[in-house]
Amino acid sequence: MNITHHISDELLFDYANGALEEGWSIAVATHLALCPACRKRLSAMEAAGGMMLEAIEIEPASGPTEDFSWEAMRARLDSAASASSVIAPAKRPSGKNVSLPEPLRSYIGGDVDAVKWKPLGLGAYHYPIKTSDQDISVRLLRIPAGKPVPEHTHGGRELTLVLKGSFSDISGRFGPGDFEETDETVDHQPIADPGEDCICLAVTDAPLKFKSRIVRMIQPLLGI
Repeated sequence: MNITHHISDELLFDYANGALEEGWSIAVATHLALCPACRKRLSAMEAAGGMMLEAIEIEPASGPTEDFSWEAMRARLDSAASASSVIAPAKRPSGKNVSLPEPLRSYIGGDVDAVKWKPLGLGAYHYPIKTSDQDISVRLLRIPAGKPVPEHTHGGRELTLVLKGSFSDISGRFGPGDFEETDETVDHQPIADPGEDCICLAVTDAPLKFKSRIVRMIQPLLGI
């Protein structure tokens, strides 16, 4: 797997510090399972954070506040950092199916063949993924080979992780494992490359802003 588009430093730093909501974390953790380079970057960030933590000298708390002492807090932070860095590499796909890595596989309940796709129109399908987030939408998208997604911009952040196939837009070509971050400053029209359908994990915190008036009219029905 030749991954050329990676997670930004800012987003990876937020993930390392546990500052991301569940929806964003699913996308980041799934990319990390596919990308050895980003796993190394995450480990380096956590190591640097640990060194900074060790360099801070604060006097131990006194009185009956043992559970809230600096030593206890540092132990909890170290434990959380160690847990977040344990991300297993994805297994290689077998046969023609996509082998979904964790944590995405658990949210789907199996591999891609277990997905109960819902039509979006024009041959495209999606599969909403339930999380605890109220304002963040997580879904799988399946775009037919050679077909475009309607041109759009964004009301907030959008993370896209390619799981199968590929697509191209103004930022370049994105293949399996590639990660794209966009926001309200980006106006694009992803087009699935010919040959096979493109399956992506997409995470957004606001409805897309489509250029087409017809698409905007039916957007509430599609839930995107």
